[in-house]
Amino acid sequence: MNTRSLPVIAAYACLYLVWGTTYLGIAFAIETLPPFTSGGLRFALAAILMGLWLAVRAPDQLRGLPWKHALLSGALLGGMGNGLVVWAQQGLPSGIAALVVSSIPVNVVLLDWLFFSRHAPSRRSLAGIGIALAGVLTIVLDRYGVGGEASPVYLGAILCATIAWSVGTLLQKRGTPPARLLGVTFVQMLSAAGLQLGLGFATGEWTGFDPGTVSAASLIAVAYLAVFGSIIALNCYVWLLTREPASKVATYALVNPIVAVVLGALVLGETLTPAVMLGAGLTLAGVALVLFHGASPLAFLRRRTRRPVAIQPAPCDGC
Repeated sequence: MNTRSLPVIAAYACLYLVWGTTYLGIAFAIETLPPFTSGGLRFALAAILMGLWLAVRAPDQLRGLPWKHALLSGALLGGMGNGLVVWAQQGLPSGIAALVVSSIPVNVVLLDWLFFSRHAPSRRSLAGIGIALAGVLTIVLDRYGVGGEASPVYLGAILCATIAWSVGTLLQKRGTPPARLLGVTFVQMLSAAGLQLGLGFATGEWTGFDPGTVSAASLIAVAYLAVFGSIIALNCYVWLLTREPASKVATYALVNPIVAVVLGALVLGETLTPAVMLGAGLTLAGVALVLFHGASPLAFLRRRTRRPVAIQPAPCDGC
């Protein structure tokens, strides 16, 4: 295996595994913290840590940044995309939340086709997404397996979150200069923190909130989400978007539900039924069709290492 492919494999593995655990982390965080407040604190902490690191180790990353693009994409990704997921988990089990988010690859493919690249998805990609969504639907319909039913209000919020994240992904793909990757991510975290804290104030979360009631488990969860979910995984996500098609990178949302359901069984005592295991197998098979265009994963990686970086800065300031 060419060593040039190893960072790509590691980045995908990080997205698939780490972001799969964040649903459980969110569940612990909002036990004693208001949802938007917990999300705002998460991104604020991540921004502070990353900003300090950049100031000391890579100050050039903070110069010449596309501020409009970074603030907008950060508001869509971390602000609305993540914020509405956190808010929705007040009334949705973590497994259900992850399963609804799995619609992101479909949104990315369709929005990219209609409004961005104008390139129709391949039949193989569509087939893979269809198979994976069939697996997700199998798990959703087996409500006992994921431990609860979905509230319509929270379900609507999380669907809005998937659209915001999908649009943010495509804007991110178009307008992030590879030479300012870390700097853009830092600004996005600031934007996400500001928007979520603002939403917390607007929705009255802070009224009557007593910091003394916040548990150690919630604080540890926020710290985990900041370091692993935001700093590490989000940087992997942004980096992959400079090298891979957005529809491929978005397949993380099809694997995350499997991780979330397994963690629900191990940590929360939810039952893994045969339908859940069947759905997991279909999901992973569909992801393989989207990711591996060759006869095998190795063939995909050999083809991938021959492709040059295709991303360029966005052609207009308003994008």
